[in-house]
Amino acid sequence: MNFLTIGHRGVMGVEPENTLRSFVAAEQAGLDVIELDLHLSKDGALVVMHDPDVDRTTGGSGAIADQTLSELRTLDAGCGERVPVFEEVLDAVRTPLQAEIKDVRAARALAAVLHARDLVGRVEVSSFHDEAVAEIARLVPGVRTALIGSRYGLDIVDRAVTAGAATLCLNLRRLTLEIVEEARGRDLRIIGWVVNTQDQLRLARALELDGVTTDCPDIRRTGRFTA
Repeated sequence: MNFLTIGHRGVMGVEPENTLRSFVAAEQAGLDVIELDLHLSKDGALVVMHDPDVDRTTGGSGAIADQTLSELRTLDAGCGERVPVFEEVLDAVRTPLQAEIKDVRAARALAAVLHARDLVGRVEVSSFHDEAVAEIARLVPGVRTALIGSRYGLDIVDRAVTAGAATLCLNLRRLTLEIVEEARGRDLRIIGWVVNTQDQLRLARALELDGVTTDCPDIRRTGRFTA
C-alpha cells in the first residue's frame, strides 16, 4: 500500500503556511496530498487559515469571522502572499487536498463548493469536531472524511466510526499500538502528525501507519524507504 505524505498547510517548514506559494511548493515537491485549514469570513468566504484570528500569520489583528474577505485581502500572509480562499487553491494546484474544517459553520459552505465543482474524488474533509465530520458526510454523500485527534484515548476509534469517518489523523506523540490495532479492527486508515524527523518517521513506519503529515517536503523522499 502506498505510504502517503501529506503537506501540512502546504510546506509550512519552508514557505508561509496556508498560502498559494506554500501549496504550489508542496505540489512541486511531489507530496501526495496537501492539507489546509478553513474558516468562514464575515461575509461567508471559505478563508484558508489555521488560527481563528489573523494575528500570528499576518500583519493584521482580529478574528477572521469579524472581517470581510476584502478586508482580509489587504493583509500580508508572508512573502507578500495574500490570504487565499479555498476556490483559489483548487485552481492553483491539482494535487488531492485534505481540507480541515476549523469552524463547524464552514461545513455547509464547503459542501456547496464540493457539489458545484464535483470534488468528491479529490478532496478529503477532516476536522477535530465530530459534528463537523458527520455534517459534511450528510451534506456530501460519498465524501471521504477524517477525524483528527490531538489529546485522545482509545475512545477516538468509536468516535470516528460514529461520525462516519474512514480515517483517523492522530498526534503521533500520543499514538499507541493499542489504538492502532483497535482502529485497524474497525477498518480505519491512520495518518500520523506532525512527522518532521527521521525518528518520527521510523516510528510511523514501525506502527504501520498509512501515511504522515509533515512540514518538510524531504520526508517524502525518505518516507518510502524508512523501515
